[in-house]
Amino acid sequence: MMINRRLQPLLEQYDWATERLITRLTGPTSNSGDDQDVDVPVLTDAEYQWEPVGGCWSVRRRSDGPGRGAVKLIGAGEWGRDGAPDSPWPPPLTTIAWRLDHLSETLMGRSSHLGGDRTFTRATYESPADAAGAIAQIRQAAADWRRSILQVDESDYDRTGLSSYPYGSDAEETFPSIVWWMNQEILHHGAEIALLRDLYVHRAR
Repeated sequence: MMINRRLQPLLEQYDWATERLITRLTGPTSNSGDDQDVDVPVLTDAEYQWEPVGGCWSVRRRSDGPGRGAVKLIGAGEWGRDGAPDSPWPPPLTTIAWRLDHLSETLMGRSSHLGGDRTFTRATYESPADAAGAIAQIRQAAADWRRSILQVDESDYDRTGLSSYPYGSDAEETFPSIVWWMNQEILHHGAEIALLRDLYVHRAR
């Protein structure tokens, strides 16, 4: 398949970022940048929910209610993600569970509102309860978003409002801007998740 020259560098960055993130979650190894493979264990449930400090935002059983500083649990189902109508300042530290859930929900939502049926809503979104479920969900969400961006015709690249995603600035953005934004979401949350994994390993030392 021929990739449009304007999309190609963004798609290459996206593929690299998502591959890097999933490798840091599942292993068995990850390249450290100097051609030395580092062992990476699969993310466990304990690590998925680990709160390095008090008052972290996370994914919680709905019957337990939201965490400190949160006013609601986003989504439907037995589990939900800590949230509030307005982002608090300073922002709370968030767990790996929260960060993965945020990424999956955003990828799924934008996939639906760009190239899908445009029916996605947080009111029906369901957060995974465990690490295995979260990994499976981020894999699927990443694949869905990739398919969606490849379906966009070049003639629509500079049209604003191509995506009807209701939880961002998509209505005022062009297609390349939306793709770039999703890339930086994966890059910066992926880096945060990698750091939390390192801290978890060294917490008892």
